[in-house]
Amino acid sequence: MSHNPVRPWRDIYRRKSRQIMVGNVPVGGDAPIAVQTMTNTLTTDVAATVAQVQAAAEAGADIVRVSVPDEASSKALKEIVRESPVPIVADIHFHYRRGIEAAEAGAACLRINPGNIGDEKRVKEVIKAARDHNCSIRIGVNAGSLEKHLLEKYGEPCPEAMVESGLEHIRILQDNDFHEFKISVKASDVFLSAAAYQGIAEATDAPIHLGITEAGGLVSGTIKSAIGLGNLLWMGIGDTIRVSLSADPVEEVKVGFEILKSLGLRHRGVNIISCPSCARQGFDVIKTVEALEHRLEHIKTPMSLSIIGCVVNGPGEALMTDVGFTGGGAGSGMVYLAGKASHKMSNDQMIDHIVEQVEKKAAELDSAAEAAE
Repeated sequence: MSHNPVRPWRDIYRRKSRQIMVGNVPVGGDAPIAVQTMTNTLTTDVAATVAQVQAAAEAGADIVRVSVPDEASSKALKEIVRESPVPIVADIHFHYRRGIEAAEAGAACLRINPGNIGDEKRVKEVIKAARDHNCSIRIGVNAGSLEKHLLEKYGEPCPEAMVESGLEHIRILQDNDFHEFKISVKASDVFLSAAAYQGIAEATDAPIHLGITEAGGLVSGTIKSAIGLGNLLWMGIGDTIRVSLSADPVEEVKVGFEILKSLGLRHRGVNIISCPSCARQGFDVIKTVEALEHRLEHIKTPMSLSIIGCVVNGPGEALMTDVGFTGGGAGSGMVYLAGKASHKMSNDQMIDHIVEQVEKKAAELDSAAEAAE
């Protein structure tokens, strides 16, 4: 739960769910909401896939998913798992044998799509492989691949059909005494996804994997995901998320963290609060923020930085941030530290100076955290 007794209007009460393990990452219960992404390299290109996994992990991904479409990919998966710094989820479609092979290769979790994995007998074989190799399972219901009998029953993909699909496959896992599973009910339509997730959240205590599938490009997909996932997270629904973008997986991780940070559900790196800029600005706000976002990517310590172009809102925003800079006149602005005006700095030197101040503050916070342990 995100809880603030001073500002109760910020409270988010997370839905109570069981906790499972995806490798060494807890999902559900009171665990932090895990951020995921998926590689888009050929899985058989081990070097490229491992490099992408490592880049995603460096950006903050807790879990990375890898597609396993054929036997050659199953063989490559074993090496990818061995070199990965985070748990690997194997994405399985159509061929149940790939699920068995992925479990044997060391995948931490198997993502199976009920609509295309095969009959109940084949699903049972995948369950056995998962149990034998200490592997969890994600039931991945997708509006675009619902089972034929559900489409005939409901006429089209709808929340009720998606929930029913998920519950049917939960039953199969539970009937086989397998409980290390999570579930997703994704659609590319925000309304359909939100309604399906609300339905499944009420129907089971399984951990929930949130996502708006095939959301689109970097800008449109980010907006669609922020609306859909943000509202569900605000309701307390969701234990792990993946933002699906037609973009670099690192961008998915960044967007996922920004969504969680905006709701106070995860804290990682520098949260930059900046104005959109206008004729009052005392320096080029847009270029400054772009430069700082790049220069501060290496900071993992949760902290805040305000970059405001003028004194209308600058001092007030700086009161709430660890480091701040507010534009003034005559080519300089005011640096704020811990919410208080500290000293002036010329605009032409401020970026280097702000980076220095942020790094210094991050080191202080890290030392304090270590001392408290």
